[in-house]
Amino acid sequence: MTNEKTENGNIPAAPKKGRGFANMDKAQQREIASKGGKAAHEKGVAHKWTSQEAAEAGRKGGQASSQNRQQQANRQKTSENPPPPEHNP
Repeated sequence: MTNEKTENGNIPAAPKKGRGFANMDKAQQREIASKGGKAAHEKGVAHKWTSQEAAEAGRKGGQASSQNRQQQANRQKTSENPPPPEHNP
């Protein structure tokens, strides 16, 4: 990289390289996550859901999703029909 400056006088930063789990392709992520889950089960530390826990988690997720959907709908209504500008003579 050269030390040439940009128009505003800054030296441009080196481009960032993708790294880590988030930069992997989905198949590779799935493979690694699967190994972790299998290891936890073999070790006996993995959480085992009861049907009651699963039902409660599903209910909470549904409620959160419903609230998010309602908030988005309200935001969309206000952006489509903004209040008239105030008139201050």
